[in-house]
This record gives sequence, C-alpha cells and structure tokens, in this order.
Amino acid sequence: MHAMTFRLSPGEDLRAALDHAFRARGLSAAFVLQGIGSLSVACLRYAGRAAAAELRGDLEILTLAGTLSAQGPHLHMSIADAAGRVVGGHVAPGCIVRTTAELVIANLPGERYTREHDAATGFAELVIRTA
Repeated sequence: MHAMTFRLSPGEDLRAALDHAFRARGLSAAFVLQGIGSLSVACLRYAGRAAAAELRGDLEILTLAGTLSAQGPHLHMSIADAAGRVVGGHVAPGCIVRTTAELVIANLPGERYTREHDAATGFAELVIRTA
C-alpha cells in the first residue's frame, strides 16, 4: 500500500478530482483513507433514492470513504451544515469545495478494482482481482 495526500482548492468538484487523480497516476485499485474539508455544494444520494439531493451553504466534510476504480469512484460522505445537522449518503457529481478538501488516498498496486453487474443486487458492484 502506498498513501498519497491531495489538497483540493475552492471550486473543484470533489468526485471529479478524485477520479482525475486516479487516472492521471495510472492506478488500478485505490481507496480513500480520509477526507475532511468544506463544501459549498454537496450532492448526496440517500439510501433507496434514485436521484441525488443538492445541499447548499457552508458545509463541513466529517467523513469521506470509498473505492476508486477504472469505472469511477464509489464514495460515501457525511457532512454537517452551519447548524451542526449531519446527513450522509452516496457522493454524486457536483460536490464543490468551499475552502479546501484534504484527502488521503491509498494505492494498492497488487490489486485491480472493477465494477461489474451483480445479478443478486442489480447494481455494478466491486470486483477485486490480483494485478
């Protein structure tokens, strides 16, 4: 395992930046060890919902976790608003950094992650292979 640290700047899309970092470094399997920072816009898909909810304001990233593969990131996040209310869900495109986001990613050079259709769930699920 090899850890890498990234700092995102205001206006960057969190999900797109993670996907770009994965691809630009030619990685085959990685996961988010830690993510903190702030957002001005959060797009989260709640469990069982088809579409993401868009939240706006001064938002703090409390937790960020997930896997990165060639088929794109699969991320979950919890955030707090300015009143301290906490929500969480699946990270959708459009989560925009407000002041900063500090991310630690682990590269797993001996593995390759893909996402493939799983008949049992009906979704593209993580498949882990030896690289």
